[in-house]
Amino acid sequence: MVTPARKRLILNGFVMPTVGHLSPGLWQHPDDEAHRYLKLSYWTDLARLLESGGFDALFIADVLGPIEVYQGSRDSALRNATQMPVNDPILAVSAMAAVTEHLGFGVTASTSYSQPYLLARSFSTLDHLTDGRIAWNVVTSMVDSAARNLGLDKQFDHDDRYDRAQEFLDVTYQLWEGSWEDDAVVRDHTAGIYANPAKVHSIGHVGPYFRVPGPHLCEPSPQRTPVIFQAGASARGREFAARNAELVFLGGRDAAEIGRSVAAVKELAAGFGRRPDAIKFVTSVTVVTGADEQSATAKYRDYQSHGSIEGALTLFSAFTGIDWSEHDLDEIITQRDTNASQSTLATGRGRTLREVAESMTLGGLHPTIVGSPQQVADQLESLADEADLDGFNIAYAVSPGSFADFIAYIVPELRSRGRLDTSYRPGTLREKLSGNGAARLAADHPAARYRAELPIAAQQ
Repeated sequence: MVTPARKRLILNGFVMPTVGHLSPGLWQHPDDEAHRYLKLSYWTDLARLLESGGFDALFIADVLGPIEVYQGSRDSALRNATQMPVNDPILAVSAMAAVTEHLGFGVTASTSYSQPYLLARSFSTLDHLTDGRIAWNVVTSMVDSAARNLGLDKQFDHDDRYDRAQEFLDVTYQLWEGSWEDDAVVRDHTAGIYANPAKVHSIGHVGPYFRVPGPHLCEPSPQRTPVIFQAGASARGREFAARNAELVFLGGRDAAEIGRSVAAVKELAAGFGRRPDAIKFVTSVTVVTGADEQSATAKYRDYQSHGSIEGALTLFSAFTGIDWSEHDLDEIITQRDTNASQSTLATGRGRTLREVAESMTLGGLHPTIVGSPQQVADQLESLADEADLDGFNIAYAVSPGSFADFIAYIVPELRSRGRLDTSYRPGTLREKLSGNGAARLAADHPAARYRAELPIAAQQ
C-alpha cells in the first residue's frame, strides 16, 4: 500500500451573517457570541482571530429567502434562529480586509437572482480593495421563498439553475478576463490619458438568459477573476464544479462517500481538459476540543444539551425542500425527487429522521470531531488522506470560541506534523491556495479563452 503524500491543508473559517448557522440551538449557550453579528467589531475581531491562526480564508455562507419549509411557516426558523434573521455577506468584507493582511474571503452569491454585469463589478471592487484576497462561492440557491420574494412564482428547476449559472459565469469571465487588456490603464499625465480606449472592449454577449454588451466598468483587479469556490454535489453540480471551480466544497457522511465525490469531479474535470490536481477539495467539520480528551468530551456534552431538534428539522427541511414535520422521527430517509438540495437528501439516506436531526444539532450534516489535539489531528489527517481532500471548512458550535479552541489546540499540532504552514505565503488568495505564484486563472480554465477571444465587433 502506498502511503498518501502529506498535503499542506487548507483551513477556512465557515460562518454566516446570522445568529444560528449549522448548530441549531447553540445560540442559547452562554459562550456563544454570534448574536453580535450585527456589530462590525464582531467581524473584524473574527478576521483578526482567524489570521492569527493561519487560516486561509473566511468562507461566508448565505441564504436569500426565509427558512419556511418546516410546517409551511417561518415561525420555527424565527424561534430557533435557524439562519434567520440573516444579513448580506458581502458588506463586512472591506472592514475585515482593513484589519488583516493575508486572510482571504470567500463570499457566497447566487446566480439565480443576480445580474452578472453588476456582480462582476462588486467582486472586482472587493478584489481591488483587498489586494486580491477574494473568492466567489457560486451557488444557484435552493429555497422557493427567495424566488417568491424576487419576482418569481417558484425557483427555477434544478438543472435549469445550472444552465443559467453557466451562462452567468461565462458573462463574468468575459468581463473580467477579456474586456480590459492588461495595459489598458496607462495613467499618462503628459498626454492626459488615463485609459487607452482602444484597449477596452465590449463583450457583445447575447445568450438565452443574459444580454450584456459591456464593457466591464472596472479596470483589471489583482486576480481579475476571483477564486471560484463551488459547493454543488448533485450530478449537475459536479459537472458545473468540474468546469469552473478552483476549490470545491463537498459534503458527505464519511471519507468513502466524500472520496467518491472527489474522484467523480476530478474525472469530469479531466474530460473538460482541466488538470484535475489543480482543483482543491474541502469538506466541513465541526471540532470540539480541549487540553485533553476528558475536557473535550465534557464540552461536547455541554454543547449537545443546548441543541434544538426542531431547529435541526427546520434546517433539514429547508435544505431538502421537504416538510419533515409531517414525518415520524423513526422513519428511514429514502431518496426522492426534490428541486432543492439533492446532495443533502442523499447524505441523510438510510438513517432515521431522528438520527439525522440529532446529528444536525451540532455541525449540521457534516462530521463532528471530538477529542484531544492529537486525536482531532489524527482524524483530520485520516479524513484528508482517505478522501483525497485538500483541507477543511471549520464550522463552529459557539462563535468565536470554537475557532479560538481550534487555533489554541489544533493548529500547533497540525503544524508540528507539517500539515500547516507556519507563516503565510506571499501573494493573492489564488497564489496562497495554489502555491504556484500565479495570481491569474490557470490556462486550462474555461475563462482563460476569453483573454484572446473577443467578438469581432469588440475588436474594432
